[in-house]
Amino acid sequence: MELYHPVQIGNLSLSGNLFLAPVAGYSDRAFRSICTECGSDFAYTEMVSSEALTRNNQKTELLMRRAPNEKAYAVQIFGGNPETMAEAARIVLEKTTAECIDINGGCPVPKIIKTNAGSALTRNPEHLFKIVSSVVNAVKGQVPVTVKFRSGWDAEHITWKECAEAALQSGVAAITMHGRTRAQGYEGKSDWNALSELVKFVAEKTAGSKKIPVFGSGDAFSPEDAKRMLEETGVDAVMFARGAMGNPFLFTKTREFLTKGTITEIPVEKRIQAGFRELDLLVQDIGELSACREARKRFCAYSKGLEGGAALRKEIVAAETISDYKKIFAEFL
Repeated sequence: MELYHPVQIGNLSLSGNLFLAPVAGYSDRAFRSICTECGSDFAYTEMVSSEALTRNNQKTELLMRRAPNEKAYAVQIFGGNPETMAEAARIVLEKTTAECIDINGGCPVPKIIKTNAGSALTRNPEHLFKIVSSVVNAVKGQVPVTVKFRSGWDAEHITWKECAEAALQSGVAAITMHGRTRAQGYEGKSDWNALSELVKFVAEKTAGSKKIPVFGSGDAFSPEDAKRMLEETGVDAVMFARGAMGNPFLFTKTREFLTKGTITEIPVEKRIQAGFRELDLLVQDIGELSACREARKRFCAYSKGLEGGAALRKEIVAAETISDYKKIFAEFL
């Protein structure tokens, strides 16, 4: 099979296998829209609290909104209570047109873990089973349910195999693994050997039945990384996270590299223009002041590698209006 290829998640057909991961504070519909424009085949919302959803939190509804150019997208939910997660899944179906619901079993942040959610689920595969089963039963086959988890809690508690077993038994349509443990956070190296083992494990467990795809996450920062992950691990798709921040053209370049073996560099002006399109979309959703403050970290990312980037970033972190940004990047517009 070609490295760049279609993917099937339950009854959902995707044209390619380059995905945007759910990134807290980043994967709103403005950023997802730009990534889609640049060639992302599928994207996940940032994680949505099941507790907030069931309490009718308005901000949570904004997190789940579809980008206008998304052919398909997934809403990722998190929580530690199976009944609340089931109710949250029903609300996702009621209030969005998402084609997939993903369950977060990977977030390493302490406040999430305290609620018995995120990476806490890697410590307790039985609870992971209860959470995923409750969501699968709640959606009644209307959309596929997927799960993302880490390789384990720490180096002494590598539990990806038990988590995969629990996920498969609960009826997931796909599994994503980030090759780091909860203890690693985003430091050290992602364990691609574990990813490779997971691919084999899932294939063996599901032999003779419907294929359950496995997606890889962790240390995919370049087209070359994506190619190596696909070749070395056998995952069905690559999920870009931090690598895509301020760099949505990572999807454009990776698709070109996987299909043609070449990489066309993107002019600086084109990168900055993408940043302004993202800012425009943010303004539509949250207003100019909030959008411009939110865009500070994003333009800092877009400006990486630019000559005089450090000086630019000093100005970026004080920007309050679209006009401020236009002055800062005047020479690139």
